[in-house]
Amino acid sequence: MNAIWGWALAALAVAVGWHQWGWQGVVLAVTVTVFWLLLQFNRAVRVMRQASGAPVGHVASAVMLHSRLREGMRLLEIIPLTRSLGQRVDAPAPADAALERFVWSDASGASVRVELARGRLRAWTLERPPAEGDA
Repeated sequence: MNAIWGWALAALAVAVGWHQWGWQGVVLAVTVTVFWLLLQFNRAVRVMRQASGAPVGHVASAVMLHSRLREGMRLLEIIPLTRSLGQRVDAPAPADAALERFVWSDASGASVRVELARGRLRAWTLERPPAEGDA
């Protein structure tokens, strides 16, 4: 959900609460909003705690990760698939401040490079090591 919509809904809940029940409605709306924010924070902490036990940039199978990725996914949706934090590839240029690149590799040498624009998955590629017979 877009943050603007979330805060607009919270303000609407406060306004409706005030109109319907006075200050008790405002307290209820603020309580529900704070509860929602705590749920989101708890989700982020749980994902980061799960990923903290694994090596950075390592995934069990790069091919499986590649098949599960979908355009528009957020990083907090990608990390549970990998069970680790991604290795940041390069620092973005000042013009690309909203662009982030991460890579995950598996034991066979295959890797998945993802590109996030404004926090959402924009592009990803699977890179496999050359086969032994290839020269």
